Formats: sequence, structure tokens, C-alpha cells
Amino acid sequence: MSFRFIEDHRNTYPVRLMCAVLEVSPAGYYAWRERPVSERTKSNATLLAAIRQAHRDSSGRYGSPRVHAVLRAQGRGASRVRKLECSDPTAAPQPLHDLSFVMIGSHC
Repeated sequence: MSFRFIEDHRNTYPVRLMCAVLEVSPAGYYAWRERPVSERTKSNATLLAAIRQAHRDSSGRYGSPRVHAVLRAQGRGASRVRKLECSDPTAAPQPLHDLSFVMIGSHC
């Protein structure tokens, strides 16, 4: 999370200063920037988009049990629970706190 903060504010504050304040190494930050997006992050983004779409399709009426049912009907498995955290809270027009935990397939 520190690296994300540094990335978001690197045009405002010097990277080395933020690294010192957050007690992380500049080398670690620059290595983080160069890493490819993980499969888990890609999977989370896809799942979050499906959750939001099911929520929108229900005009915001569906909570996590019904959203879970919609996802299962779409062919997603249901053997594990994953907590999804959105890094951009302004991305969701409605709070999705009821949808934070969704059953998903064992492929995750």
C-alpha cells in the first residue's frame, strides 16, 4: 500500500522523501513499479467488474447472496471466499460493503 501511495503522489512530493517517511526503500519502490500485474490482481479486477455489473443490473437491490447466485449462474465456481478491496473508492457509485465477500471458484 505504501508503494501505491508513493506512485499516486510522486508528482507532488519527491520519491526519496516519501520513501524515507514511509520507511521503504526507493529501490523497492522502483522494483514494484516494474513488476507486471499479477494474475490474482487481474482476476480480482474481472471479478469486481462482474460483481458491480450484477449489482447495477439489480438496480442496487441485490446483496452478496444474490450476487453470488448470479455469478454462479454465469459459470463461476463457489469454493472459496475472497475479499476484494477496491483501491479507488470513487469508482463505485454505490457502497458495495455488502458485496465485499463473494464466493468464487477454486481456480483463484
